[in-house]
Order: sequence, then C-alpha cells, then structure tokens
Amino acid sequence: MAINGEGGKPLHIVMFPWLAFGHMIPYLELSKLIALKGHKVSFVSTPTNIDRLPKLSASLASQISFVKLPLPHVKNLPENAEATIDVPYDRVKYLKLAHDALQESMAKFLEDSCPDWVFLDFDAYWLPPVASKLGVSTAYFSIYIAAFLGFLGPDPSSSLMVDYDERKRPEDFTVPPKWVPFESSVAFRLFEIFRVFDGVTGDEENVSDTFRLASTIERCDVLAVRSCEEFEPEWLKVVEDIYRKPVIPVGQLPTTAYNVEDDDSKNGAWEVIKGWLDRQARGSVVYIAFGSEAKPSQAELTEIALGLELSGLPFFWVLRTRRGEADTELTQLPEGFEELTKDRGIVCTTWAPQLNILSHDSVGGFLTHSGWSSVVEAIQFEKPLVLLTFLADQGLNARVLEEKKMGYSIPRDDRDGWFTRDSVAHSLKLVIVEEGGKIYRDKIKEMKGLFCDKAKQEAYVNNLLKFLHNHKKLKP
Repeated sequence: MAINGEGGKPLHIVMFPWLAFGHMIPYLELSKLIALKGHKVSFVSTPTNIDRLPKLSASLASQISFVKLPLPHVKNLPENAEATIDVPYDRVKYLKLAHDALQESMAKFLEDSCPDWVFLDFDAYWLPPVASKLGVSTAYFSIYIAAFLGFLGPDPSSSLMVDYDERKRPEDFTVPPKWVPFESSVAFRLFEIFRVFDGVTGDEENVSDTFRLASTIERCDVLAVRSCEEFEPEWLKVVEDIYRKPVIPVGQLPTTAYNVEDDDSKNGAWEVIKGWLDRQARGSVVYIAFGSEAKPSQAELTEIALGLELSGLPFFWVLRTRRGEADTELTQLPEGFEELTKDRGIVCTTWAPQLNILSHDSVGGFLTHSGWSSVVEAIQFEKPLVLLTFLADQGLNARVLEEKKMGYSIPRDDRDGWFTRDSVAHSLKLVIVEEGGKIYRDKIKEMKGLFCDKAKQEAYVNNLLKFLHNHKKLKP
C-alpha cells in the first residue's frame, strides 16, 4: 500500500469523536481516507457506539483499529446511554460529563500506544494538555463548517476576547458579529438561539459548549475543518484570524457507500423500501429525516404531517418519536394520518438506509434539519433541500445554504419558530415541483462537482497528511 501525503513513514493517528453519530460518522470517513493512504488509525469510542458504526471493508480493517473505552457512570445519565441518540436533550450534559471522565483511560491509551497525532472533538478540551505531556500532537477536527466556527468566535473567558465584543443576550446572536469583515446573513434566528442558549451559558453542573469548543481550539496544535476553500474561503480566513493557528480544510467528506448485505435484517428492510420507491414516479418523492438528535415537538410533528397531507406529494418519512428510554415525551402522528396517506406515503420509525434512499431516482427532494452530513449526502445525489432547523449548528448551516441558494427554509415565526401545515406544503411543492424552485434544484446539481469530486477530496487529504508529517511533536 502506497504511503501518500509525503514524509514516507506511516503515521499513527488516534480519532476521538464526541458521542453523537453526526460526529462519529465524519470522523470515520476521514479515518478511511487516511487509512487508504497507508497510515494507521485508532478510532476510540465506547463499546456500544463502536458496535453501531458501519462495518469496514476488509481492505480497511487492517489499517483501522477500534478501541473500546467503557463510559464511566455519571449521576443522572440513563443506564446504557452512550450517545446523544440514547438520551433526551436535557440529559446530553451528563453524557458530556461522562465523556470527560474518560480522561484517565484516554491518557493510559495514548501512553501505551504512542501515536503521532490525536484528532479530538469540541467537547474534549481537557485532552490537549494530557497529549502534550506525552509528546502527542493534537488536532481539533471540526465537523462544523467554518461559518459556524467563525460566527461563534472565541469564548468570553478567553484571552483572545481582548479584540472582540462579548455577547451576553440571545438577541446578540441574531446579527453577524463585528469581527466578520464582510456582508453576511449568517446568524441565528431568535427561536434557534433560544433553543440552544444553555450551550452558550452553561450551568452549575457543566461548563458551556462554547467554552469547550473555544478551549479545545486554543489548546490544540492545528484546526482541521470539514470544509473546502472553494466553498467558504472567507469564513476559513475569519477562523484563522481569530485563533491565530493553522486552519486546514479537509474537504466535505461525502459518505462512502456502506453495504447492508452483511446484515440480514437491514438488507430485508432495504428491499422493502426499494420496492416501494421503485413504484413511485421519478423525482416525485419527498424524503423526510431530521438526523439522530432532532426530535420535533408534538405540535411541530402535527404540522409537518398535515403539511405532507396537504402537499399531495408521495413521501418517505423517517420519524423519531423518542430519544432513548429515558425520554418520557412521546410524540405521535395525528389521528387518521397514516390511513389517509397510506397509498402515497411511508412512515418509518426504525432504521432506514439514508444513503440508499437518497440515491434512488424517485426521490425528488429532502426535508432536512440542515445537519451538515445530511446536506453533503443530498448534494451527492443532487436532491434539492427544504430546511427545518431544530438544534446546535443547524440554524447557521441553514443561513449559509439560503445565502448560496442551495436550500429553502420553511417560513417560521422568528420568536418561537412556529410554522404551519400550509407553509410546509407550499415549501415542498415549490422546491420539488414548481418552476419557482428551479433555482434550488439547479444549484444542488452545480454544487455536486465542488463537494463530491474525488480528486479534490484526495488533494485535501494529501495536504492534511503533509502537514501532519511536517509538524508532529518529537517524543519525550
């Protein structure tokens, strides 16, 4: 196997993603690309999460080893919860505290394995000092795009804040910050920041997400970003100016195909789904999925369902009604909805192969939460985007997509995020069927070359590896 990225000797790189599948999957995709260049990767997570990841091909299995670190028990964290998919939103902070408690076992693993680099996520702000003592270089690998990092800026407690204005109220996050030197509409809407403001402020039990993120970036040696120069060069420059350290785009990391044939139950489920999709007209089906974390409220769920009914379009809806066993707020479809739509729609409450579904010719559009992995997968298969945000980075992602005419957001009330069944129906028909939505359909096709070009993606990985070779620490 050829060693690429210059430097000759294979590197040993440790991956340590946050306990969310929207983070673990991009970390795994980058791991695959690095392993294909002949380097060794150790992918560290908890036992259940590793068991739930897509299986590797035989050619990659020899280069990527999975390291299972048991998650310490933390008060108020539901038993057997190891990822955000397993817990309601208000319990995620305890998952972070449990991940923090891996510090000792992570330090021992690094000491025993002597890697060259560790790639860590936003939450593991404690890891760079640990790694540095052991002579291990650190990279924060951001699954968030540069626009998100640039908009957030440094933490208020940081020494870097000398040059920046502190934002204290939710309203302060609804306009672009003063340190962005160009015209931009990228900012949270009021309802979006209200929903995640606890992540900005923290509480007595936990440090804030903004502190974790900014501290991680400040303490690591380099910042690797899921982005590319062709897409957001101005935001990459903002991030570099804020943190005054190397910022390396690693490409958009389009998801590589996974094989469900090794799993009889998943293979059987896909055959049923494919059979239904095969019977639908080309480009007519709305695919609806909101990722592993977003769960619409009962009121939101009702409006989405009745909007689908009003649209008259065939649909395939992957619906999460519960976030783990500790989630007591179960949601349900409006009475009679499934009977009314049984001839043109499927509601799936179990596993569904998103990549396979999006690749099908009958799918004409994607109603999504704006999670970046879902955005990239939609672009892979040229599916236009209708946007409905819920949490985290989704609002800022949506602004970027709106600004570039890559997606259309369902109209909502700025203060509480309320939307109606009529706005759902109108938005779906506009983007998938009507002439007025042609700009969104065309733009997604145009972006495929930028996001999914294999040669460009390979060049980004080679550039990353060249940097890693040239800047790794000398062992003590």
